[in-house]
Amino acid sequence: MASLAWLFDLRGEVKGKSSYLLLGLGLGFLLFIWVILTMGAQPLVPSGILPQPVKVVNAFGDLWYDNDLLRNVTTSYALNLGGYVKALLWSIPLGFLIGLFPLFRGSFQHIVNALVAFNCGHKPFIVWFGIYTEMKMNFLAFGIFLYLLPTIIQRIDEVEDVYLTTVYTLGASKWQTFTSVYFPAVMSKLSDDIRVLTAISWTYIIVIENIGSEGGIGFLLHGPSARQGRVDKMFALLILIMLIGVAQDRVFKYLDRKLFPHKYQLKENAASKSQTVSLLSDTLGFIGNVVAYASLFIYMLLAINEVTGIFGHFRPLHYFFGDRLWVINLGFLLVAFVIVYRWIKNKIKA
Repeated sequence: MASLAWLFDLRGEVKGKSSYLLLGLGLGFLLFIWVILTMGAQPLVPSGILPQPVKVVNAFGDLWYDNDLLRNVTTSYALNLGGYVKALLWSIPLGFLIGLFPLFRGSFQHIVNALVAFNCGHKPFIVWFGIYTEMKMNFLAFGIFLYLLPTIIQRIDEVEDVYLTTVYTLGASKWQTFTSVYFPAVMSKLSDDIRVLTAISWTYIIVIENIGSEGGIGFLLHGPSARQGRVDKMFALLILIMLIGVAQDRVFKYLDRKLFPHKYQLKENAASKSQTVSLLSDTLGFIGNVVAYASLFIYMLLAINEVTGIFGHFRPLHYFFGDRLWVINLGFLLVAFVIVYRWIKNKIKA
């Protein structure tokens, strides 16, 4: 029993394969409770409230064949990414202006504090932008923006004075102080804040996709599933949103490791001293790289087809993403830029 005492350590850390084991135990426990509550001809919870797990699993097949599930998922995902892009473009410049300069802080700090409690709903956005993609993306971006802007200002205030004193002692200019201290310190913490926003962003999407018949997971939840009384489909869609959220969180964490490696150096150095990298970690890393490069190659072929039609009249990217395709294009361009940048950097070092 002494070897299991770490499970009850205050702020203890879950390490290695134990995280997968504990995750499996947690999911197994929830599934067990779900089965107990819904089993039998007269379940403890009526099927109209909580359907049986088997019916929810079967509902995925119905959504795939009857409701064009993949296209609706890609539609929602592109909307989600577009909201993030716009929110970051709005909040980062404004946040640094207000957080760094007394002129802007004195003029707008109280307004920013008031914005935190501001929620005008989607109706003004319908008046401004209509009921289609532009309105939905701007509404989602505004919801994320309301959270990010005061957070950026708070992160600026949290920058430790020791770093500022050091660069000032070295004779750094204001611009050098910004680029070497403020910007990296704030952005490295902001990446964690962005990860927290995953749940909030999908909540906004579920609400806003009920307007206009453009598809999306929110449209399926409010539309076909609700009208047909298919509670099993609704649960399947909610589970799908959770899975997408988990995958999105892992992507953000991967990007965080690549963009801000200093946050993980102490842990990785300690791990390298105590144990060698496992075969599983090596395999997963290799598979991840293969998937990333293969996805980039396939995207390039599909992007060429969008312009030239060399593979026929059907254009998959436009079919799956519609007028939100610019978000996907921007994402892949950024990935390509990072890959080329890292390749050039390694060549220079060599």
